[in-house]
Amino acid sequence: MSDTSVKQQNTAAFYGQAVASFAVALGATAFGIVRLEADAWVRGFMAIAVLYLVTSAFTLAKVIRDRQEAGRIVSRVDQARLEKLLAEHDPFEKL
Repeated sequence: MSDTSVKQQNTAAFYGQAVASFAVALGATAFGIVRLEADAWVRGFMAIAVLYLVTSAFTLAKVIRDRQEAGRIVSRVDQARLEKLLAEHDPFEKL
């Protein structure tokens, strides 16, 4: 069986940019909530909503990644079956 899949590797710069972007966005949102001219319960509610949004985003990203990986595995199994059938097929064999 030939392995034609290409492993995608992110560069260190891409990983660093993603982490920095997340940190800046979360920090700016936290700063905005702290500086918000509202009662403490309103700021608390906003903080909980932001934390819920962040955890939901991580969960969604994991679910999408898992579905993509499962599809890739099924595709590789189907490809292996096809390669086995083609390898066993003899076009000159009598039917």
